Amino acid sequence: MPGRRILMINGPNLNLLGLREPHIYGSATLNDVESRARAQAQELGFELGIFQSNHEGAIVDRIQAAAGRGPLAKDGYTDADKVSAIVINPGGLTHTSVIVRDALLGVNIPFIEIHVSNVHAREPWRQHSYFSDKAVAVICGLGVYGYTVALEFAVKHLKTTEETGQA
Repeated sequence: MPGRRILMINGPNLNLLGLREPHIYGSATLNDVESRARAQAQELGFELGIFQSNHEGAIVDRIQAAAGRGPLAKDGYTDADKVSAIVINPGGLTHTSVIVRDALLGVNIPFIEIHVSNVHAREPWRQHSYFSDKAVAVICGLGVYGYTVALEFAVKHLKTTEETGQA
């Protein structure tokens, strides 16, 4: 499978995972999540890129770079270098960011939206997502185990897409 790369993006405040509101988000840190995700991706035969930022524009730049575009893109990208899928936990940007949504749509890379907490059981404003209607899957409420599910699904989706020739 060409381009065996998945990019995991974590948005604002996810660097505080394990510290911020552990009664909601649990005690696992972002480093814990990243270590498990790297090992899992390797077992699945994929390379995993990891990016976290508290800045909306930096996330947009990284999404564009995933497709070989934008200010962070390397010269000479080939199709085999590009990211095949994105797993994104946009954090609070879920409810506010049209520009991150536009970046995801602009690169045409399938993405899985993930949330550690069950956003549908929280405040009403957290129940709206600018991403869900375009995501190939939405995972929420599974705690950090949701990242495991998201990576597993991303690989399954990519393999199915390759086998059927559908996007």
